[in-house]
Amino acid sequence: MTDGPPVELRGALVRLRPVARADVPVLRGFLDEPAVGRWWPPPPVGEDFPFDEPDRVVLAVEADGAVAGLVQFAEEFEPDYRHASIDLFLGTAFHGRGLGPDVLRTVVRHLVVDRGHHRITIDPAVANERAVAAYRRVGFRDVGVLREHELDHATGTWRDGLLMDLLARDLGLTPGPVRRG
Repeated sequence: MTDGPPVELRGALVRLRPVARADVPVLRGFLDEPAVGRWWPPPPVGEDFPFDEPDRVVLAVEADGAVAGLVQFAEEFEPDYRHASIDLFLGTAFHGRGLGPDVLRTVVRHLVVDRGHHRITIDPAVANERAVAAYRRVGFRDVGVLREHELDHATGTWRDGLLMDLLARDLGLTPGPVRRG
């Protein structure tokens, strides 16, 4: 488990802060949007979304003072495999504004400089071309295809995922001291 979520992270366009209970209806609403829900599984009714994964840090994405989406990260502390992984979604009204890449840059910088990670991973669906393109713009590189990686809840079939990673050195960053939660 991490040291706890940062109080706040700021990017050029976004503010990332811990999710508040008042944010949940907005975030659930985003998951009902076809362009968002297609790529994220719906949280079961009554589940404590997004507070149900204690091994992840979950942050609300704010843009122009409004909740725009969610970003979460998990950290692997095993010294021989140390890295972090990221997931995010933005509401449809916030697509196409450069917010996704800004969220990624902000979280990656935090994970490298503040948390001491040298490698960050992300694993979008291969067919999620918009997300894959955004991740590549930030500097993530394709590692390989994860065959039948996740269930597509709309079709009930398995879809492939794309494992992507980004090294601190790719961005000219030096990892800070290793911090274990």
